[in-house]
Amino acid sequence: MEQIIATVRGLDGALVLLPGPEGDFPELAWGDAFFYYAPDGRIPHNTQPYGTIVTKDYPDDTACDLDPPDRWRVNIHVDRATFKELTGEEPHSTTRSRDHTSTDTVLPHPVYGALSWLCVVNPGERTADTVVRLLRDAHEAARARAARRQDL
Repeated sequence: MEQIIATVRGLDGALVLLPGPEGDFPELAWGDAFFYYAPDGRIPHNTQPYGTIVTKDYPDDTACDLDPPDRWRVNIHVDRATFKELTGEEPHSTTRSRDHTSTDTVLPHPVYGALSWLCVVNPGERTADTVVRLLRDAHEAARARAARRQDL
């Protein structure tokens, strides 16, 4: 997890938020990480992160069983073509049953898969390079969206 956070921090214009007790973030988010393209260092207005790391189950998101120790999940927003390439399905039509507790496996996000989000529980040897590539691509896509908004 620390390697992924360090990799994202090294991307030009990246903002990595790590909520904890000292900030204004809800306790539920403490220990998680949120990745934005924000060259000014401020959370972009009306923008979702392009990637996250979660370290626990959320009330509406328990399929990955993240509450046991040493379990965590990286979540990445991807384009439709990448989603289909890695899952074999279109984002809005993910119908196959999957074991979201599997580790080191690229899967549609159990809650946000229809919105073109992928996830990996405890990335390892099989998925680490893919996760880094997807995060770099997601960062670049966020940078391009920010540039388009600025041009309006």
